[in-house]
Amino acid sequence: MATRRHFLKQAAWLSAGSAMSLAASSVPWIRQQRDPVIVLGAGLAGLSAAYTLTQRGIPVLVLEAQQRLGGRVFSHRMDKRSDLVIEFGAEWVGYSHTELRALAERFALPLQNNQFNTHLIYGGHYAKPDDWDFSGDWNAKWEAILRDYKQLPDVEKEKLDQWSWWRYLVDHGCSGRDLDLRELIDSTDFGESIRHVSAFSALEEYASNPSESQNQMDLKIVGGNQQLIDKLANAIGRSSIQTGVVVTDVESTVSGIRVRDAQGNVFSGSHLICALPAFAVSRIQWKPALPIEQANALRQLQYARIGKHAMLFSERFWKDEDFDLITDGPAHYIYHGTQGQRGQSGVLIGYSIGDKAMVMDSVSDDQRIALMEASLAPMKKKWRSLLQKQERFYWGKHPHSQGAYAVYRPGQWTTQHLILQQGQERIQFAGEHLDPDWTGFMEGAIRSGRRAAEAIAS
Repeated sequence: MATRRHFLKQAAWLSAGSAMSLAASSVPWIRQQRDPVIVLGAGLAGLSAAYTLTQRGIPVLVLEAQQRLGGRVFSHRMDKRSDLVIEFGAEWVGYSHTELRALAERFALPLQNNQFNTHLIYGGHYAKPDDWDFSGDWNAKWEAILRDYKQLPDVEKEKLDQWSWWRYLVDHGCSGRDLDLRELIDSTDFGESIRHVSAFSALEEYASNPSESQNQMDLKIVGGNQQLIDKLANAIGRSSIQTGVVVTDVESTVSGIRVRDAQGNVFSGSHLICALPAFAVSRIQWKPALPIEQANALRQLQYARIGKHAMLFSERFWKDEDFDLITDGPAHYIYHGTQGQRGQSGVLIGYSIGDKAMVMDSVSDDQRIALMEASLAPMKKKWRSLLQKQERFYWGKHPHSQGAYAVYRPGQWTTQHLILQQGQERIQFAGEHLDPDWTGFMEGAIRSGRRAAEAIAS
């Protein structure tokens, strides 16, 4: 996936380059003044931007609406006695995530293997990893699709953005059980049904995804991703970060930036990097107003409705440390969330998407367990008495993002992505939704934050 959406990269870099040329003329002014660069958002994109500026000697002020740092990185200690840590937010590190891995190495954060060996429950039948596959006919067609796609000219690839991934698969001979499995597997990756995902977006991911990687679910930071957040915050300087600041207004003038929060506090800066999800950006009053195309794109971009249902068990009845499971039941996807962590107890996480996530969030704890039991029944494992605790987190109702990560629907990538990136002389935007290669990943957030900072500091 290192070459994902390759045909747009040149345009994206030209757009960034244009912004850099605007900002570069005022860089000496930045270094002569006391006003910092204001960064909105202390998620990975915002902290990456602030860290990049700090490393270049440029003062920053990071404003975060929540009381905690990390944004959609959200490590959670499930069991304090056994020190088990799970991720309610961003979770995995791919082998191809070079900037994230470089930061982990810089801050001495070890990574451990976290790949899975997938089981399947479909149509009431349970199959172990080596006992299920797509049909031979579809496997042959799939190989041809990937091979032919790599040979397509960029202009032909762009046309695929007008189709849904579901429509493309149907038109290329995927049907019945094969189509059902693609829906289950691919929607887990994109966070919504494949009927809502661009065919271009899907093919760019699958055609360039390294064969040794399971959709970039390769590694995890030992002890939780929150450690990377803490290391970045310490490197930036905690005194340069304020939490509980809900920004309502941003004004850009010839002399600098003025930011107002919900309490009436005013913060002054030389430049601003907005590293917020699209929903939060659209709620800010911008003066002057954002271009109408950008304002419309912010309102049109949707985020994946993902819910995580964590279940702590007194013993790991699933036996295999690399256990995960795709199911056509309500649970959708279940995986071992404490792989490689010491102890007899362990956590399975039910990962639901779209409408399923809404259902799993709306029911009671008892109903949720009943749905999980129904989903796992074909495994014929008795686990109810082993359940010690359950917790959940649903990103679809998060007040600042209304979802987990960006989902570009058919026709949106080629029309909206560059529009959303457009900055001004004193304002740049960042976030996983803006990265041309790694939308939806921590890597994308880190890269976009660095690029926004470089547009100001170069």
